[in-house]
Amino acid sequence: MLRKEKLEALPLAEAPEVNALLERLGLGTLAPAETSTFAGRNNNWAGRTDNGSRVFVKRLDGDRAESILRFHRVLDLQAVLASRPDGGLRSPRLLGADEESRLVVFEWLEDARAGNTMAADGEFTPETAREAGRSIGALHRLPAAADTSPHPLPPTWALQAIPLSMFSSARIAELRYWGLLQRDRPLADALAELRLREERDAEHRPSHSDLRLDQFLLDGTDLYVLDWEEFRMADPARDVGAFAGEWLHHAIRKVNSETDRYYGAGTTLSHDLIVERGSAEIAAVRPLIAAFWQGYLDSGVPVDATLPERATAFAGWHLLDRLLASAGTQTRLRPVDLAAAGIGRTALLTPSHFTETLGLTTPHPTPA
Repeated sequence: MLRKEKLEALPLAEAPEVNALLERLGLGTLAPAETSTFAGRNNNWAGRTDNGSRVFVKRLDGDRAESILRFHRVLDLQAVLASRPDGGLRSPRLLGADEESRLVVFEWLEDARAGNTMAADGEFTPETAREAGRSIGALHRLPAAADTSPHPLPPTWALQAIPLSMFSSARIAELRYWGLLQRDRPLADALAELRLREERDAEHRPSHSDLRLDQFLLDGTDLYVLDWEEFRMADPARDVGAFAGEWLHHAIRKVNSETDRYYGAGTTLSHDLIVERGSAEIAAVRPLIAAFWQGYLDSGVPVDATLPERATAFAGWHLLDRLLASAGTQTRLRPVDLAAAGIGRTALLTPSHFTETLGLTTPHPTPA
């Protein structure tokens, strides 16, 4: 339920419903030899059809009932965007959809660059971050989303015990991570408080609710936001915190990759060196988070005075969630992973002490 398992996409020949839908939409058909696929939670196919249409087709996989909910959230976002065509938020154009096969077809931005690739290459600039902030601010100003159900994360129930199905499929590193989280009662209390504050203190707004760097696409000078399967009414701090949490995760990954590069794979750094390197990397990404935050404020979205603190707590959870997903691919937890978990824990337990570190300075209250 919590893991978003990466899949290798099915060959197009094994999904005849894809070309059947494309033909019904008048978009032509994809040739298997000229179709790209991307590893991810859902099967997908991209390319130019035989009549020149550029298409990206996604099949929403998994439990049928749950995937139908995701299907309708995607369509709801498109309907909301259509009501505000000049609202400042860009998303690839929906060309068609089929509920029975759970297929959605978008215009393929074949030359666009994903935000995570730009980040890895050092090309995600403050201006790009500022535009990302303006985009998410525009999202939070849209008319209400249809889905008002509570977001399933953080999974406070799993901090008591995980079900046998999760236990049986988990790797050793993942089980150790769950054990650390479950024994940390102050952390469990902080996560429960975060969910309570979302329901009690926050004005819910249309939210992406699953924001990551790879869901930004830069096509020329235009920035697009993708993957609306969790679109719903939620605390806007979720999206702001997710962006900040993505850069915390990026900083930790850089410490890991540079350790392997300069010291050799499997090298264990001292705690002091991990803290030193981690602090330096977080300081390096702070201007990007601050630029995002400034773009968000510039969008004109109403911002309450406690949003930065809630966003910081959500950034802490986002980092823990990302580390938990990474643990599912590892045989052991490295010391830098444990240090990163400590950063996420600090952001959750004392968010007011960490907002400045992230560049989420408290704004003056903005009237709604």
